[in-house]
Amino acid sequence: MSAEKDSAPKKSPEPSGVDLARVALRAAKEQARARGDAAQQKKQARRGGLRSGARADGRDPMALGAAINRLITERGWEAPAAVGGVMGRWPQIVGEDLAKHCVPEKYDEDERVLVVRCDSTAWATNLRLLASQLVARLNEDLGHGAVTMIKVYGPGGPARRYGPLRAPGSTGPGDTYG
Repeated sequence: MSAEKDSAPKKSPEPSGVDLARVALRAAKEQARARGDAAQQKKQARRGGLRSGARADGRDPMALGAAINRLITERGWEAPAAVGGVMGRWPQIVGEDLAKHCVPEKYDEDERVLVVRCDSTAWATNLRLLASQLVARLNEDLGHGAVTMIKVYGPGGPARRYGPLRAPGSTGPGDTYG
């Protein structure tokens, strides 16, 4: 007998009177709002279309800063925009000495890696030693996880040239005449 009671499907409790009243009130409010919107649109159509009034609505001009912030939020550009701000404030973040010798080049949004180029190998080594502290400081400023790693590159050397003279159109030292 007890096995029959355990195997019987359990029923969810029936909604109480209070729950039913809340659902009915919510539905009535939505219907009233819809009727009010329809009546407002009819009234505006009789007056000759939409008109500007004393109160703000969605058609009013927007300040440039607010429009840009809205665009950044709608497109999901918060992290790249914040990192761009960091690149502009680089000397304040890392200090004047380091900023004179190391410059942020790019930010990879997918991997969350900041690429920094230094003007000498000594400064590149110094920045590599400070990288973990710098990542912590950047994440403090930008939000947790915005930058996971800093790639530090030393100075780029000049293009390799083979010998003092080059023939125009030559492909290098392996070029032959035939």
